[in-house]
Amino acid sequence: MVLNIILGSLTLLSLALTLWQWIVARRFRLHQRVSDKSDGPAVTVLKPLKGREEQTDECLRSWFTQTYDGPTQLLFGVACAEDPVCATVRELIREHPKCDAHLVICRQSAAINAKVSTLIQLQPIGRHDIIVVSDADVRVPGDFLANVVPLLSDPCVGLVNCFYRLANPTTLAMHWEAIATNADFWSQVLQSQSLRRLDFALGAIMVTRRRELEAIGGFETLADYLADDYQLGRLIAGRKKQILLSTVVVDCWSDPMDWRQVWSHQLRWARTIRICEPIPYFFSILSNATIWPLIWLLIQPSVLSLTGSAGCLLVRLATATNNYRRMSRPLAQAVTVWLIPIKDLLQAAIWALAFLGNRVQWRAQTYRVQPDGKLKPINGPTGKERQDS
Repeated sequence: MVLNIILGSLTLLSLALTLWQWIVARRFRLHQRVSDKSDGPAVTVLKPLKGREEQTDECLRSWFTQTYDGPTQLLFGVACAEDPVCATVRELIREHPKCDAHLVICRQSAAINAKVSTLIQLQPIGRHDIIVVSDADVRVPGDFLANVVPLLSDPCVGLVNCFYRLANPTTLAMHWEAIATNADFWSQVLQSQSLRRLDFALGAIMVTRRRELEAIGGFETLADYLADDYQLGRLIAGRKKQILLSTVVVDCWSDPMDWRQVWSHQLRWARTIRICEPIPYFFSILSNATIWPLIWLLIQPSVLSLTGSAGCLLVRLATATNNYRRMSRPLAQAVTVWLIPIKDLLQAAIWALAFLGNRVQWRAQTYRVQPDGKLKPINGPTGKERQDS
């Protein structure tokens, strides 16, 4: 009797948390655009790169074709002059001679986190006060800068970032990851924001001011952290500055990934979040609206547990599908609905594994993540060979 009450209560709690997550997502004005297209302040875009994938050309081209009216400087940083992405950048610079764009070879190993190493070397070359940091695999809409930069006009705002979606889930494993990203992650962030002001940043794209970076000690402060985006947001928020979420959504493009690659990515992500936010991450399992109804049904089979579990699952499928479709607009991606409960079961396993180890795989390099969130290389390439977008 007691066990039945406990499991039934956990099922109801997961249902309530799922509905709460969906409600705050519904209230957020996703994809909304601003109407004011007046001249904006000068912007420097810092773009660390390594390697060339199928969609790299279009991701980089999207920065050359912005409709932003203010001066824009584009700095593309690469660790090695022989990197195949260099030819892509040089060709884009030739195609857009009026753009203030430059390829910078960042040979120095200035940080364990290779992305931050590149940023450290790019920052002194940047000429403008507004700094945009973007991952390599991100494609932005043509009006991205015109919509995001004006949000920094408020001096109380220290950093602006935006949600991202997996734009090309080409394998079954990537469809699993797309549910995690396009349906769950952004709505979970909004759920967190409904409890407290954001004190972290989302790393796909971050927009801030030079003086904010200088006040926290520059990118050097982030040199050895795994979650450099989280740390940047935390440090800026620690100066009583507001972290804003833009309503603009950007696209992350990836080459096809198999189950092993997606599993490794999800596990790295989970361990990153667990280290950054250990208590919230521990309790995040309570919102898994598949695992608790299933446990209830398996341990206490009855008409009540069957009815309750079925209702909870239906709500989970409906809310996740709605969130996914809203995030994916206007791409009109098909939602692989039957993968939603499978994703939840796999996520429960990843949640447990996040507490059972501190190793993460980042491309060809294995790291040990220390309790303070800093990285310690275990094996693989070192020095200037370490680079990640």
